[in-house]
Amino acid sequence: MGASAGAGALTALRARWRRMAPGRWLVTGIPWLWLVVFFCLPFLFILKISLSEPALAQPPYLGWIRETADGLVNIVVNFGNYRLLWEDSLYASALLGSLQVASISTVLCLLIGYPMAYAIARAPSHLRMPLLMLVILPFWTSFLIRVYAWMGILNTNGILNNFLLWLGVIDQPLEIMHTSLAVYIGVTYAYLPFMILPLYATLSRLDPVLLEAAADLGARPLRQFLTITWPQSVPGVIAGAMLVFIPVMGEFVIPDLLGGPDSLMLGKLMWTEFFNNRDWPVASALAAVLLVVLIIPFLLLRHYESRAELMEDAT
Repeated sequence: MGASAGAGALTALRARWRRMAPGRWLVTGIPWLWLVVFFCLPFLFILKISLSEPALAQPPYLGWIRETADGLVNIVVNFGNYRLLWEDSLYASALLGSLQVASISTVLCLLIGYPMAYAIARAPSHLRMPLLMLVILPFWTSFLIRVYAWMGILNTNGILNNFLLWLGVIDQPLEIMHTSLAVYIGVTYAYLPFMILPLYATLSRLDPVLLEAAADLGARPLRQFLTITWPQSVPGVIAGAMLVFIPVMGEFVIPDLLGGPDSLMLGKLMWTEFFNNRDWPVASALAAVLLVVLIIPFLLLRHYESRAELMEDAT
């Protein structure tokens, strides 16, 4: 009976696919084609290089297929690159450093971005678009130029130190450049809009009548926030956290320009392996491991969404 039910479900699914209009095939096919061409194929290419052996050649790695002197063809797959990542503490330190910077930066963006998004969502309707434009405005300038601007601000003789000296707050310039603090400042500034925009999209849909009803029932502002505003904004928090955490994990420019020797991250290490050491297999193995690590938040997000959908269906 179970087999007949499974066959019936398969028949229904086939009939549904046949009834799908050609326009819907086109709409769903283009994103899948984009995903295959620009994500799956590059990842498979990176995976192939990560299982190869380095060589002094162009490209600097050996292929899987080798032909021996006897005319035989061998397939050689090298897992030594992943073993090196496991055995060498340098790569583990880079991974932990990236996780630390990405996690702390995500929390900082949430602490700063949530009040900003809430203020924009509660602003008069004629002011919301100008305020959102101010959030997006930095993207009109090159990312590299903005990082260089922070170098001018945080330098020993930069704007910040000169301003603090002029106020009399400090007696000598602060050493901010080439420290972890400079990295956190640069990353938080660069990725703050990625937190604000999804939060604003969620908070702008919050019905203010719920807050008024809670106030009429005697709930204080903090209780209103914890019981109404925050639960309603959790999807925006998760989306913003993903948009900040994932790109920061592979960040290279900010740690390289603002950070010091202690700010070791995977993006910077991959650049060194690719261009300085010319060890493409190890760099590709790093990229593959980073991708696997970044898939975990997506799986957690999908798990949360599935649970939310089940709870909605139950209610």
